[in-house]
Amino acid sequence: MNGTQFIAELLGTAVLLLLGGGVVANNILVKTKGYGTGFLMVNFGWGFAVLAGILVAAASGAHLNPAVTVAFMADPHVAELAPGIAKTAGNLGLYIVAQMIGAFLGAVLCWLAYKDHFDQEENPAMKLGVFSTGPEIRSYGMNLVTEILATAALVLFILMVPAKAPAGLGGILVAFAVVGVGASLGGPTGYAINPARDLGPRIAHAILPIKGKGGSDWAYSWVPVVGPILGGLLAVLVHGLIA
Repeated sequence: MNGTQFIAELLGTAVLLLLGGGVVANNILVKTKGYGTGFLMVNFGWGFAVLAGILVAAASGAHLNPAVTVAFMADPHVAELAPGIAKTAGNLGLYIVAQMIGAFLGAVLCWLAYKDHFDQEENPAMKLGVFSTGPEIRSYGMNLVTEILATAALVLFILMVPAKAPAGLGGILVAFAVVGVGASLGGPTGYAINPARDLGPRIAHAILPIKGKGGSDWAYSWVPVVGPILGGLLAVLVHGLIA
């Protein structure tokens, strides 16, 4: 992975979190134009955020997600992490570092865009909800199962795209898959389906001087990291049965 590819992955993930976090902020923070527009709007916003991230990160193959990178690394049917990027431990690490930095940066930019609204929001849970996911019913075992299944569905779709998608439409189809996963399986946990998407912004929430922000819910933070990684590996196993 060269420097250009690293920067592309970083910036693509930053765009993903700027726009994805932005649609959540627009929906749940007080006095925004989009306040209360609903969860389906969040689903579509995240889908289009993924599409924007894919376009920005084209040079790196646009993984944008450690679960995708780990799945590509583990799947024997995938020859390279991306065209010209070999499956090595070093490249795996570079992808994940780029994704984490990008997710953190995108969350910071989202906070800057909505700073006045963060300042006027009185509920700390709403502030944290812009940055990271959380369960509607806290049951770590079942929350983990949800994240595994949702991520497995998404990553299996991504693994199938090169063989099944018409040329040039892969990114659009992945974006709509994200919308579908959110609409179908996002209710229990808010569908992190991406360790960087949750952990990078959660770190930003902990560090940033957000007025009245409360805690960052570190007790839950392992679920949206471990669940998606396991989900990506589950997708690899299923892909091996049908590839």
